[in-house]
Amino acid sequence: MTPDQYCQNKAAASGSSFYYSFLFLPPPRRRAIVALYAFCREVDDVVDEVSDPQVASAKLAWWRREITQVFAGQPSHPVALALQGVVREFDLPEAHFQTIIDGMAMDLSQQRCLDFPALELYCHRVAGVVGLMSAEIFGYVDPATRGYARDLGIAFQLTNIIRDVGEDARRGRIYLPQDELQRFGVPPSALLRGVYSAEFRHLMRFQTERAQAWYDRAFAQLPAQDRKAQRTGLIMAAIYRTLLDEIAGDGYKVLDRRTSLTPLRKLWLAWRTWRSA
Repeated sequence: MTPDQYCQNKAAASGSSFYYSFLFLPPPRRRAIVALYAFCREVDDVVDEVSDPQVASAKLAWWRREITQVFAGQPSHPVALALQGVVREFDLPEAHFQTIIDGMAMDLSQQRCLDFPALELYCHRVAGVVGLMSAEIFGYVDPATRGYARDLGIAFQLTNIIRDVGEDARRGRIYLPQDELQRFGVPPSALLRGVYSAEFRHLMRFQTERAQAWYDRAFAQLPAQDRKAQRTGLIMAAIYRTLLDEIAGDGYKVLDRRTSLTPLRKLWLAWRTWRSA
């Protein structure tokens, strides 16, 4: 198996909505974004699948060294090998990869976010920076596109957090800001026990409206001349905003289930957005 095939399998196996947006890219850019996505999956899996925090920290430390080796020309992991050409071709900085690992490390040291600024920092590290690198891979002319890409990444992460409230709580993590839980009268124990209430629905409506506002904020920064090049991000946004609509339409039932769209629907949204963007 080649490094590119390894990354392709990693991306396809995840079942992520992002994968559907990659299908429409020309091969060089598709290989690059799949390699970047595979890296994100690798470090995210360390946090989600390794139960011992010390072991997980050691694995993230290994990835820090491996990323340094990518830029030194001596990587060993298949994903790192695939990234070696990508970082040169698209001029991706090592600091961005290290920032993503910083975000993953936050999951090992804290299980709660006190307020939205703390959550925004987390989202920037694990998703906003991914957006910045994705923009480089997709291509742009106007530097304002970088602001669009960073904020779109944050919008995606906020959507993930909304979708996964119950699943994350069962892992011991609550990303919804603690001051907002208190403001809406939702104790953390209610998330852990899967208790639905009017207060919880009001809290989730607030979270969803904020996520939608981040999508709007991102789109407002996308220059018209870069819209075609950035169609992959627009496809992701179409799928994720539809997911938000589904969650809201279902009464924010995110504590005991994981709302998702069918593969056929994702593909249809991807095709429609690609044609219209």
